[in-house]
Amino acid sequence: MVAKTRKQSGKSPATQTDRDKSPLVSPPGKSNVRRPGREGKAFNSSHPNGLSGIRHKLGLTPSGAVKLGITLLLAALTGYLHWHHLSQLFENDRHFSHLSNLEKEMAFRTEMGLYYSYYKTIIEAPSFLDGLHMVMNDRLTEYPLVINTLKRFNLYPEVVLAGWFRMYTGVMGYFGIPTKMCWSINRGEGLSPVDSCEGMGDPAYFYVAFVFLLNGAMMSLFFIYGAYLSGSRLGGIVTTMCFFFNHGESTRVMWTPPLRESFAYPFLVLQMLLLTYILRTRSPSRTAMVALGISNLCFMLPWQFAQFVLLTQVASLFASYILGYLGAAKMQSILVTHMITLGVCFVLMFGNSMLLTSFYASSLVSIWAIIALRDRFAQVFKPGIVIWLMQGLAWVGSTILLKFMLSTVLCASDDAHISALIKSKFTSYKDFHTLMYTCAAEFDFMELETPLRYLRTLLLPINMLVVAVIAWRTVQDIVRFLRDGGKASVKPDDVDEAAGSEIAAKGELVYHSLQLVAFAVLAILIMRLKLFLTPHMCIMASLICSKQLFGWIGERYKPQVAVFAVMAIMAVQGVANLQAQWGIIGEFSNLPQEELLDWIQENTQPDSVFAGAMPTMASVKLSTGRPIVNHPHYEDSGLRERTKLVYSMYSRMTGETVRGNLMKLGVDFFVLEDSWCTRRTRPGCSMPEIWDVEDPQNVGKTPFCTHMSKSSRPHFATVFSNDIYKVLKVPKATNDLR
Repeated sequence: MVAKTRKQSGKSPATQTDRDKSPLVSPPGKSNVRRPGREGKAFNSSHPNGLSGIRHKLGLTPSGAVKLGITLLLAALTGYLHWHHLSQLFENDRHFSHLSNLEKEMAFRTEMGLYYSYYKTIIEAPSFLDGLHMVMNDRLTEYPLVINTLKRFNLYPEVVLAGWFRMYTGVMGYFGIPTKMCWSINRGEGLSPVDSCEGMGDPAYFYVAFVFLLNGAMMSLFFIYGAYLSGSRLGGIVTTMCFFFNHGESTRVMWTPPLRESFAYPFLVLQMLLLTYILRTRSPSRTAMVALGISNLCFMLPWQFAQFVLLTQVASLFASYILGYLGAAKMQSILVTHMITLGVCFVLMFGNSMLLTSFYASSLVSIWAIIALRDRFAQVFKPGIVIWLMQGLAWVGSTILLKFMLSTVLCASDDAHISALIKSKFTSYKDFHTLMYTCAAEFDFMELETPLRYLRTLLLPINMLVVAVIAWRTVQDIVRFLRDGGKASVKPDDVDEAAGSEIAAKGELVYHSLQLVAFAVLAILIMRLKLFLTPHMCIMASLICSKQLFGWIGERYKPQVAVFAVMAIMAVQGVANLQAQWGIIGEFSNLPQEELLDWIQENTQPDSVFAGAMPTMASVKLSTGRPIVNHPHYEDSGLRERTKLVYSMYSRMTGETVRGNLMKLGVDFFVLEDSWCTRRTRPGCSMPEIWDVEDPQNVGKTPFCTHMSKSSRPHFATVFSNDIYKVLKVPKATNDLR
C-alpha cells in the first residue's frame, strides 16, 4: 500500500441508394421533396435556422433527423465507454497516477520512450520553435550525427501534442487556474518518497489522455462504420461488441500509448469509412475525395508502416476493378487522391525517400498505367479470365520492377530489411537483422491460439459465413459473365443509375472481403499486424445485420432475433475476456533501472556517450538527456549497422574487436545487461546464436558478454553495477582504463 499526502503545486445530399442502406437517413417512402405547386411558398417562407436548418441542408425528414441523432448518440456512448475502458486498464496495470516523473518515463519502454523524449524536448525548450528546431537538428539520438528526427521517426503527433500542451498550460497559467494536483508518495521498504502529479498540467498525463481520447473517438467511428456498412444501427452494435469482446486481439493502445499505431489507426478507420461512402455513391463529390485525402495523410504521417496497409487497400480496390465492380473513372479518382496524399506526405516528411521507393508508390503508378491502357488490353486479350490474369500479372511485375528501379536511382536501402524479412518467411534465408525481427514474438507467424480465440467469441465463424455469402454471389456473377462470353461485362461507368447502384453495392462488399483476406495474410505472416485483421473482422461481422446479404431470412424468421441470439452466445466468452482484462492489477516499479538512471545523472558528464541494448538506450536518452549511438527505431539502414556494431558485445568475437567497434562509434560507457547474453525466446534466438549466423568462424567460443559479466578487465572498467545492469567505461585509447 502507498500513502498519499497532498502537496501544494502551482455532406453532399445522400442519393436514394444511400438512403436505402444507411440508418443515418430516413427510409424510402418518406420523401421530403416538395410538390411543384408549393415551391414558391417554400421559397418565400423564412429561412430555416438552427437544427432545422441543418436538417434541411442534409435533406432529412424530421424522423430521419431523429434517427441520425440516435445513431450519433450511440456512437458517442461507445466512444466514451472505450475511452474509459482504456484509461482504467492503463491505470490498473501501472498505477500511473501514483508514479513519479522518472517512473512515468521508465514506464514508456523501448520505442515508446524514444518517441516521448521528443515531446519532452519540445515542452521543456524555451519556446515551441526552439523545441522544434532541437528535434529537427538532434545531436543526441545517433551521436555524433545530427539528424532530423521529425523526418526519421514520424513525430508529428509529438509536435502537435507538445504545442497543445504549451498553449494549454500557458492559458491556464495566465488565468491562474491550477492544472494538476501533486502528492508526496511514500513507497515504503526504505525507499525515499517521490512526488507524483496527476491532471492535464502533467506532461505524461496530458500525453496519454489525448491518446486515449483519440482511440475513444475511434470507437465512435467503428459504430458509425458498422452501421453504415450493414445499413442498420444493430450492425454498429455488433461491431462494437465484437471489438470489446476481442479487445486484447484488437489493440494494444492501453499498454503502449506512444506507439505509432496508437495515433495512426483511428485515421485509417475514418479513411475506410469515407472510402466505403465513395464506393457506394455513384458520383462522389470533390469534398468526399478531399476528406479521403486528408484522412489518408493523417494516417500516413504518424506511422512509417502505413504504406504497407495502403498497398493492400489499393490492391483490393484494383481486384474489384478487374472483376468489374468498380468503374475506371472512380478507380482513377481514388488513385489520384492517393498520389496527391503521398506527394504531400513526402514534402511534410522532408523528402523521406522510403515513401517514394515503397511498393505502395510503385503500385499506384502501375495501376494507373494499366487502367489508362485498358482498351489496349481489351484488344489484345480475350475477355474473361485471360485478361484478368494479364492485368494482375502486369500489376505485380511492373510494381516490383518500378520499386527496385526507384530504389537504385535514389540509392535507398532503408526498407531492404522488409524484403529480407518477407524472404525469410518463405525460405530458409536469415541474417542478423531478420533474426532481430523474427526472434521477437510479435514479428513471428501468428500463433495458433489467436484463431482459437476468434472461434470462442464466434468472430471467426461469423466472418466465414459473411465472406462465404459474398464469395458465392461473386462467383455467380463471374460464372454468368463467362457464360455470356464476356459480352455482358459489367461496366459501372456506362450503366444506368439503378444498375449502377446495384453494382456499387456489390462492389463495396467485394472490396471489404478482399481487404479482409489481405489483412489476414499480413497477420498470419507477422503476428503484430493482427491489429488490422481483428478490427476489420469486427466490421465485417456487422454484415450479419445486412438485408442485402441476409434479407431472405426475414421471409420466415425475425432476423433481429437471430442477431441477438448470436450476440448472447458471443457474450459468454466475450465477458470472460473483459473480466480477465479488468482483473489485471499491477504497480510499475523498476528499481534497478532507476538506480542506473540516477547514477548516470549524478556521475557522468552531460556529453558522455552511451551504448547498449536498444530499449535501455531509449530510457537513457529520455530520462538523462545523454547522447546515445543506437536506439529502438530499427527502420534506418545506417542505424541497423550501428546497432550491429554495438551488439558485438553479445557475440563470440575477441575483446579487442568489441572494444574497437565501440571506440569507432565514440562510446564512453556501455550498459551491459546479462539477460541479453543468456535470454533465449526459442532455439537459435539468443544473441550469441544470432551472431553465429553472421560470425560462423567463432561458433563454439564463449560469448564475450559472459566474460564481461565475470570481469570487465582488461578491455573495460566497471564503474557501476547492480543486479541487472553493469556500466562499462570504454577507454579512449588502448591503455586508458581509468
